[in-house]
Amino acid sequence: MGTKDAAALHTILCSLLLLSLSCGCLAAESEGAQTALLEVDTSWKAARKIPQTLFGLFFEEINHAGAGGLWAELVSNRGFEAGGPYTPSNIDPWSIIGDESSIYVKTERASCFSRNMVALRMEILCAKCPAGGVGIYNPGFWGMNIEEGKSYNLVMYIRSLESVELTASLTCSDGLQNIAAAVIVDTNVSDWRKIQMQLLAKVTCRTSRLELTTSKRGVIWIDQVSLIPSDTYKGHGFRKELIHMLVDLKPRFLRFPGGTFVEGILLRNAFRWRETIGPWEERPGHYGDVWNYWTDDGLGYYELLQLAEDLGAEPIWVFNAGISRNDQVDTTAIAPFVKDVLDSLEFARGSAKSTWGSVRAAMGHPERFQLKYVAVGNEDCDNTKPFYQGHYLKFYNAIREAYPDIQIISNCDGSSEPLDHPADLYDFHIYNSADDLFLKKDTFSRTSRTGPKVFVSEYAVHVDGDTSKGSLQASLAEAAFLIGLEVNSDIVHMASYAPLFVNDNDRKLALTGFCVFFRTSILIMTVSVIMSEYNEQMDPRCDSLQLLATVWNS
Repeated sequence: MGTKDAAALHTILCSLLLLSLSCGCLAAESEGAQTALLEVDTSWKAARKIPQTLFGLFFEEINHAGAGGLWAELVSNRGFEAGGPYTPSNIDPWSIIGDESSIYVKTERASCFSRNMVALRMEILCAKCPAGGVGIYNPGFWGMNIEEGKSYNLVMYIRSLESVELTASLTCSDGLQNIAAAVIVDTNVSDWRKIQMQLLAKVTCRTSRLELTTSKRGVIWIDQVSLIPSDTYKGHGFRKELIHMLVDLKPRFLRFPGGTFVEGILLRNAFRWRETIGPWEERPGHYGDVWNYWTDDGLGYYELLQLAEDLGAEPIWVFNAGISRNDQVDTTAIAPFVKDVLDSLEFARGSAKSTWGSVRAAMGHPERFQLKYVAVGNEDCDNTKPFYQGHYLKFYNAIREAYPDIQIISNCDGSSEPLDHPADLYDFHIYNSADDLFLKKDTFSRTSRTGPKVFVSEYAVHVDGDTSKGSLQASLAEAAFLIGLEVNSDIVHMASYAPLFVNDNDRKLALTGFCVFFRTSILIMTVSVIMSEYNEQMDPRCDSLQLLATVWNS
């Protein structure tokens, strides 16, 4: 099918969808059947070009979308930092193999990594330990999906004052069926030593766990335990089956890393890009207090830039604007935050010889990332956050001076009245019931055509009941809303559904639908993502997709 034919079919099908949703025109009413005429002008003179950037993706670390999802790391709390910096601390979800007479485990500030000092001290008390030994195990994120014939890269750091005999094994969740195992015998571990090995799975188990056991009496310190499949997407650490779903959508942009995840309930728990770059062992991780779980930040700023590049999508970096849900800095104190953002842009776009560009190059990407869009905060333009507009102007002026080509996105809504500050685009979020979202399809028909463009970065049916669970009714309402965006794509330049992923074990937003549900081994694509995919598959990455003139006469 040629581009013009595809565009014509797209318009006709979309119009028919609107028809079926908006009235009972497909069925005879009690007073008799009605007739109507749909006129489509297929001439290019009456057509209007649709922006190439219109449909994209929004990724947020919510519902374990990244940790335990898109990011392929199988170990949860790999550095024992989730319990906090003070020791002894909680090591959850790690558990002990053995009883209190045979093993004693506690955390200590004994790590060789200065930014995450907590490590695990494991003291073996038994002279004659039970068969199989004693130790610790990690179930990952609700079980590890280990598949027969596949290999898994295990990395960990150990230290002991004596020689070590440690077995690393993958077992099913009850610990009875052994899937893979390797023995570590080392006599020179008085200083911290990095251990690397591959575990080859003999059988498949969808709810596996990683065990570290020994029968040798003594003390072993353990830290930074990582287990990742050896065949991640392009070797970049992403879970292949989830990435393939995103690739199939052909997204034009990727907005990241949030969302409210960027802000935090408190600023001290906001996403800090500096803490998420560099060697993974040295990243301190942080507690995401909005969605209430710990992330090791293996999926950090660098990896999300890499993800956008792998998808062929424009990265959109949403940074913290010195504001959280519950606290904010005064505009007179915003300068360090502005400097922090400028450093983040140098990391992405600076030469390999610049201060932060050299850090990127050392991580394996000497080429500059093509970062052309930034959003100043997330949902920060309201009466509860009086400093936002002052903050915004500080960020805007600094970024415009240093990087005049970067498109800057404001949180303030300009759909009903003009913004009182400069911006290239403004952010628009909408969560409604199916009926209300359908009625909002004409929202931007009344928006001024002058000034900044619109970025509908979060939209979805959001209401208690079936329509919030990815139902056909919800997806039809969302599709109608999308058609409204296409019709008004002279002013609407970008749109993305939210949220994208949900781990079925951690549904934080029970009232909202999602594009993709997943577990360790199961992926479920909702009707919402099918509708999104239809809109984007009709757009075969060309410069000539047009919106045809359509007239509805009833």
